[in-house]
Amino acid sequence: MNIYPAIDIKGGRCVRLTQGRADQETVYAEDPAAVAVEFKAAGAGWVHVVDLDGAFTGEPQNLAVVQKIVALGLKVQLGGGLRTRAAIERALGAGVSRVVVGTRAVESEHFVGQVVEAFGAKIAVGLDAKNGIVAVKGWVASSGMSALEAARRMDVLGVQTIIHTDIGTDGMLTGPNLRAQETMLRVGKFRVIASGGISRREDVIDLAKLAQGHANLDGVIVGKALYEKRVELGDLLAIARA
Repeated sequence: MNIYPAIDIKGGRCVRLTQGRADQETVYAEDPAAVAVEFKAAGAGWVHVVDLDGAFTGEPQNLAVVQKIVALGLKVQLGGGLRTRAAIERALGAGVSRVVVGTRAVESEHFVGQVVEAFGAKIAVGLDAKNGIVAVKGWVASSGMSALEAARRMDVLGVQTIIHTDIGTDGMLTGPNLRAQETMLRVGKFRVIASGGISRREDVIDLAKLAQGHANLDGVIVGKALYEKRVELGDLLAIARA
C-alpha cells in the first residue's frame, strides 16, 4: 500500500481548504517544493498534488511549482483543472507521473475513453463524493451521479486508478469512511486510492488491514493530519510497507 502525502497549491503556496471552501484557507508553507523536500526525506516516493487554482478556474495554474517538485525526484500525481487533452499533455510534459481527471470525467465519458487510450495508466479519475454523490468543479457543484455508478462507467472505459474522496470526512480529522472505501473496492478491476479523514496512525492501520483483503487498494492520501503533526510520514510509510 502506498502513502501519498498531499500538497495543495493555491496562489503558489501550500494550503489546505476546509471542506474545499476557498474562503476557509490555511497556509502551511510559502514554498510547496520545500514541503516536498521534507516528504522525500521521510522516505516518500509519491506525492499527491492538487492545483486548487486549476480546480476552480478549469485550467492548471501552478505547473511551474509542480515542476520544482518533479525535479526533486518524486513521482507526482497531479489533479486540478485537467479538463482538456492539451492540459494533460502539458502536465505530463512537465514530468508528472499520473494526472487526475475529475470534473471532466463525469461530464464526458468519451473524453475519458480518448485519454485512457492515449495515456493508459498515467490517467487516474478522481471521484469526490458527498453523501455518495459525485461533486465537481472544486466541490462547488453536484454531478447528480452516484460515485459507484461513475466508477462502474470508468471501469468499462479501462481506467486503472480511481481516487475516491469522501468529502464529508476530508480535512475534518474524523477518520476515513471505511465502509464507503470498501464498497468502492468491490465495484471494478481498477485500483483505488482512498482519500479523506485520516487523523491518526490507527486510521492507516485500518486501511492496511482492508488492503489485506482487497489487493486493489493502492494506497491512501494523507494531508491535514501531516500538517497538524498528528501523524509522522515515516511512521505511516513503515505501516504501509509492513
